[in-house]
Amino acid sequence: MTSQRAGRRGPVARVRPVTASEFLKAFAAEVGFPVPSPDEVEALLELASVAAHGSERLAAPLTCWIGGASGRPVSELLAAAQRVLPGDGAG
Repeated sequence: MTSQRAGRRGPVARVRPVTASEFLKAFAAEVGFPVPSPDEVEALLELASVAAHGSERLAAPLTCWIGGASGRPVSELLAAAQRVLPGDGAG
């Protein structure tokens, strides 16, 4: 059974929850891009963690979006995020 709830852009149908893996696979297929490998997932989660803990939580998804749009390897993005941390970057 589906129900409706109000979302930011209007009613959103509630459906059964899916796992992260299921969602990523479906989303990747929808946008025509491969699912990240387990190593890429780990690196992206680390990047999001650096951004979220070095700033506000909002920085995590937006940092990943900027990184993805830049086309740079995740290892470079993680190094860049470490460089912009406040203080010594050892966070």
